[in-house]
Amino acid sequence: MVENRPILNVVTHLVLILGVAIVALPIWITFVAATHEETRMLQAPLPLLPGGYFFENFTKTFFGSGLSGSESAPVWRMLLNSMFMALMIAIGKIAISLISAFAIVYFKFPFRMGFFWMIFITLMLPVEVRILPTFEVVADLGLLNSYWGLSIPLIASATATFMFRQVFLTIPDEMLESARIDGAKPLQFFWDILIPLSRTNIAALFVILFIYGWNQYLWPLLITTDTDMTTIVMSIKQMLEAAEQSPQWNIIMMTALLAMLPPVFVVVAMQKLFVKGLTETDK
Repeated sequence: MVENRPILNVVTHLVLILGVAIVALPIWITFVAATHEETRMLQAPLPLLPGGYFFENFTKTFFGSGLSGSESAPVWRMLLNSMFMALMIAIGKIAISLISAFAIVYFKFPFRMGFFWMIFITLMLPVEVRILPTFEVVADLGLLNSYWGLSIPLIASATATFMFRQVFLTIPDEMLESARIDGAKPLQFFWDILIPLSRTNIAALFVILFIYGWNQYLWPLLITTDTDMTTIVMSIKQMLEAAEQSPQWNIIMMTALLAMLPPVFVVVAMQKLFVKGLTETDK
């Protein structure tokens, strides 16, 4: 049992406050820079308090084309592209992984475990390793500059399949026998029993996979040549490169601030289910 000592409590709180400050300071600087005019961020010392140009910068960034001279899509369109890609990746990974785990655990067919280990071995093949053949397949299918091309190659997930397999293995066999006695078909058992019991695990995995899809940079950069399909992460990198000629840090920081909001909203909205999905062990 941990002893309740005042000195340890003070040290613990100081460490926590220091950790929060280290994480929050860059976000605060981003917010401050997004509230000042363009010329103020080029002067020393940098401001540490918000300015009065937040709504002006927001309107200019969100409804405009972002950084002038960067020839990018409107920021709202880039946010929409990233949102579609992240949602398609997260939902697609979860759906395929649930079905794969269901087949591996509850159906008896030849080489069942062999197929499972083939799926599991793909953990050693990230996108960067197979990016050229994947690009060739996507190009041959005519999926360049499309939401399907952005998401389908990233949908398969060995980690999610393994996770749901372990969840299904913890479900008592008596539930399967009861469902059979009640006349439930396999898909009824899957939809009415397995899905509700896996709700917290699905929520936890959705948060992780949504952020994974939102932060993708290399794959969208490779398959998108149309500016209307640019994602927000790609845009920030392009803005930083364009800033060497015409620095507009208020626009860049406002774009970065807008890019943070959807992942933060997903984490906050699903926080309880996320924690339960990672910690609970019994059903």
